[in-house]
Amino acid sequence: MDLTVKEIAEVLKISEDSNQRITNIEFDSRKVTNNGLFVPLQGTRDGHQFVEQAKENGAIATLWSEDTSSAPEDLFVFEVEDTKKAFQKLASYYREKIAPKVVAITGSNGKTTTKDMTEAVLAQRYETYKTQGNYNNDLGLPYTILHMPETTEILVLEMGMDHAGDLTLLSQMSKPDAAAITLIGEAHIESLGSRAGIAKGKMEITAGLKKEGILFIPADEPLLHPLVSSLQQELVTFGFTEGDVQAEVLKTTQYSTEFMINGQRFSIPVIGRYNVKNALVAYNFGRYFGLNEEEIAHGLKDFQLTKDRTQWSKTANGADILSDVYNANPTAMGLVLDSFAELPLTGRKIVVLADMLELGENSEQMHRQMARHINDSFAKVYLFGTEMEALYQELQEKQNQIYYFEKEKKQDMLALLKQDIQPQDALLLKGSNGMGLAEVISALQEE
Repeated sequence: MDLTVKEIAEVLKISEDSNQRITNIEFDSRKVTNNGLFVPLQGTRDGHQFVEQAKENGAIATLWSEDTSSAPEDLFVFEVEDTKKAFQKLASYYREKIAPKVVAITGSNGKTTTKDMTEAVLAQRYETYKTQGNYNNDLGLPYTILHMPETTEILVLEMGMDHAGDLTLLSQMSKPDAAAITLIGEAHIESLGSRAGIAKGKMEITAGLKKEGILFIPADEPLLHPLVSSLQQELVTFGFTEGDVQAEVLKTTQYSTEFMINGQRFSIPVIGRYNVKNALVAYNFGRYFGLNEEEIAHGLKDFQLTKDRTQWSKTANGADILSDVYNANPTAMGLVLDSFAELPLTGRKIVVLADMLELGENSEQMHRQMARHINDSFAKVYLFGTEMEALYQELQEKQNQIYYFEKEKKQDMLALLKQDIQPQDALLLKGSNGMGLAEVISALQEE
């Protein structure tokens, strides 16, 4: 970021004439560097309490929504009503100033992987910048915008939501040129009521979509079809057996999936038909921005996946771990279980599943339904958490060896896993981030 104090003041409708340059903006006082702007936010603690630490780390300016008599005298103080809204306003201004093309991606599952694929594809021809990690909400998205390099030609933004209205804000802040919905699942169904409510919420991505823009949606999602009937922008659908752009899966190995689009072969370094669907989105973005098939194939072949999304690693004794523990909903869990079951592996397949959170009143039923994805290709199944007890009861008739551990028994489960795992085995771990399966993976990797 490179803005003058005067520029910022004009955006926030404050009188200040200094041409002093602000080169970074942070809401974590520990991350502020020289010539920085600190954004104090209201969280579990009031961010205004950390302005002195921000100053010590190099801040020369701060947003301020408290009594100015308590503001530090040796900083530029931008007095605002709401620091978060001011932060978002600055992001909108900076996006307009740099003026990159903007790609927006949302969905109940796959949006982070799709973002990674899309950025890798578009980077074959353009200066790109993408959402880092999972900075995809009303704080993370403006943070991403304000941290993009001035040379950015295409900005790839991941957009998450918890409640109705969330994506409207993000879309209007970013004004996408092109947007995509990867999938309608059950994530955040507790607050949105139903999959239909989720579909309606995901369509908010079009709130700021430019009139000459384009939207990509899965062809096999009937809940979206009535919602796009009045869409003014161009619409393109994608899928396997239906849609404007279709892919055919050719081959799956432990570390890659090969597929074909319009007679052209592609490969991605991840497993699963669902990831081919994500690649279809990246392909569509590539074609929309003028890339040829060869450039798209090169971008997809070696794209870098964000941590804990269908990521392979090793246990201390050499067994394979497939980690997909950042989030979980029934659709996502079913997809990765099916893909893991189909992998041509020589050793035992062991599955560790933890609770899927925020599923509301139908949580028990949704956990039970995971039984249809548990087949005899899995030698053992470990279930962890309060909600997984329902699946444990459902699996009693299955031939697999099933183990259930209450939420307080994580260490017991870990001890049994360490005792059980053999070097030739492959483990799949899947569950909501709040269940802490990442800690289990770390422990299994330690000597």
